[in-house]
Amino acid sequence: MENVLNKEIKKIIDDCPEVGRILEEYGIGCVPCSVGSCLLKDVVGIHNLDPEREATLMYRIEKAIYPDRNVSKPVIDASKKSAPKKITYSPPVKKLVDEHVLIKRLLALVPTIVDYIESSMKVDKDLVLKCVDFIRTYADKYHHMKEEDILFKYVDDKAEVIQVMYKDHDTGRGYIRQVVEGAETGNKAQIKQNLLAYRELLTQHIKKEDEILYPWIDRQLSTTQVGEMFRKCNEADASVGEELPKKYERFITDLEGKFLQEVVK
Repeated sequence: MENVLNKEIKKIIDDCPEVGRILEEYGIGCVPCSVGSCLLKDVVGIHNLDPEREATLMYRIEKAIYPDRNVSKPVIDASKKSAPKKITYSPPVKKLVDEHVLIKRLLALVPTIVDYIESSMKVDKDLVLKCVDFIRTYADKYHHMKEEDILFKYVDDKAEVIQVMYKDHDTGRGYIRQVVEGAETGNKAQIKQNLLAYRELLTQHIKKEDEILYPWIDRQLSTTQVGEMFRKCNEADASVGEELPKKYERFITDLEGKFLQEVVK
């Protein structure tokens, strides 16, 4: 089993699709991942399953890959029911989680914005570029850069699980470049396709960070490192000024006022 643990998850799922279905049952969403280069041992480890649940998962994976092998089924104590783990964050990581909330508010509006663009006589270029400005300035430079320049440096940022996050960031930037091109040329289909793709990507990306990656990083931090990260994040925020997040929160609130009212009508 050791050689399988050190194998890329995508190759394992390609060779044995049943492994993908098993992982999905445990809330481990590797199947839709566009990269799939994380090692199986890292995929399991980062999810911090309780020991009995992890043992059962590994048993099922081994049986799926080696159906003819005599694999010992783990002994589970049915009297011990593990309570669902509540996710807690250190202060600097909690701030990153809170920043996701504003980004998710924009993502929630994207389908309505796309419908508005499609139904308009011509592309509302100003609206599209203001949304792009939010994504590039708040979501990317203000938020993602703190992840890339600060948070990810507290673990091995060459690890495949971190490289997947970098890949998501780069893919998102590519979608937004296409949105800008569509706005400049008045291509509604290009705007729609890439805004919706960005929404899907970031929705899954944020979920992975909030529920899996951030807690995994937090578990590895010492008290000293938490304090150091908190200071660095505060310095990064101070370098752009306190008005920047307020400006983009007003922008999202105004968008919600415009588009959510139209949905109600």
